Amino acid sequence: MTNSSHWDSVYQSKPANAVSWYAPHLRESLRYVAEASTGKDAAIIDVGGGESTLVDDLLHAGHDNITVLDISATALEQTKRRLGSAGRRVKWLAGDLLELELPECAYDVWHDRAVFHFLTTAEQRQRYVAQTLKALKPGGFAIVGTFGPEGPEKCSGLPVSRYSPGELHGSFGQPFELVDSSVEIHTTPSGSTQQFVYCFCLRR
Repeated sequence: MTNSSHWDSVYQSKPANAVSWYAPHLRESLRYVAEASTGKDAAIIDVGGGESTLVDDLLHAGHDNITVLDISATALEQTKRRLGSAGRRVKWLAGDLLELELPECAYDVWHDRAVFHFLTTAEQRQRYVAQTLKALKPGGFAIVGTFGPEGPEKCSGLPVSRYSPGELHGSFGQPFELVDSSVEIHTTPSGSTQQFVYCFCLRR
């Protein structure tokens, strides 16, 4: 299956609150978005947003310039239905982040919880960083969450890469200044735990 077919299948087979990465509220993400945002009109892109609840909480907080990107059109359609009329305030992008033509210097905040760790080759990671550099404004912030060193080795049947804060920041390099990092223990809907690492970086 192509990547999009794989993820469409995942989202078709499980309700949003049953996938392992589900959380009612992404507290670390919200904390960093609040720190990064200069105002409610800050342009925020949620990369791999899928059926995440982040968009719900951002809308509730009054943010009005949100883009949600995901490789699965199925996930985006289900999130639109969940949001109802509020979904019309969101820009939706379906496609492979590594292949999409993203607008240049368009976003104040780049958020990714759990896309980057699926990139298991150097070429994929380099392409991701290039896309971030293109789309994020100088002076903007990147919030990236991945599985930590003690996190799972696979997710949804796919291999993942695991990172310490230093390793994660090192993947992005000199154009990004590390402002903060954190480790979170995420409890899955089934009751197991997963270690996540977050890096909060300034685009120089």
